[in-house]
Amino acid sequence: MNTYTLPDLPYEYSALEPAISARAMEIHHSKHHAKYVEGTNSTLESLKQASDKEIPGLEHALAFNLGGHLLHSLYWQSMTPGGGQRPEGDLLEAINDSFGSYDRLAERISAAITTVQGSGWGALLWEPLGARLIVAQLRDHQGEQIVGAQPLLIADSWEHAYYLDYQSDKAAWAKAFLSVADWSGAGRRFELACKSPSAVAA
Repeated sequence: MNTYTLPDLPYEYSALEPAISARAMEIHHSKHHAKYVEGTNSTLESLKQASDKEIPGLEHALAFNLGGHLLHSLYWQSMTPGGGQRPEGDLLEAINDSFGSYDRLAERISAAITTVQGSGWGALLWEPLGARLIVAQLRDHQGEQIVGAQPLLIADSWEHAYYLDYQSDKAAWAKAFLSVADWSGAGRRFELACKSPSAVAA
């Protein structure tokens, strides 16, 4: 059976400074993300040998760790050196249709990041059944996700994502994230999502 591996970042640890320090990036990627990859692989190995009574707990552990791995993998791709430019083309048109303007979307993403209670994520999602963009909060790594919705941009709101650089100032962290957001990448994911809608919408 294939195992999961920690992906390389598409840029150096220092590439997002001053929005995110190299030290914060290194700890987040090489320690936190790596731990979710390790947890996923070890849980899958345990499931091979599990009794019926053990499976529910292990399935929860798998959802938590694999969710953390998948969300972090997209999170790194949601940022880019020199990012923060506004979206363009079809994605911008969809943003205007769903939110009224990019500024309104930015406010919604900032609110999602800053108001997460405990640990979680802010996410821009394409919901294929309604053919619209939505902003959502994802609790932990696996809670309150919308079935069939496809993530376009992911912002980490766990303390390990921002505390080293911003302490408890989540508003400053939200502003920093948007300053490096990769809207070009989000636009490519949007095009793919529109071309390959979820089976839920069929």
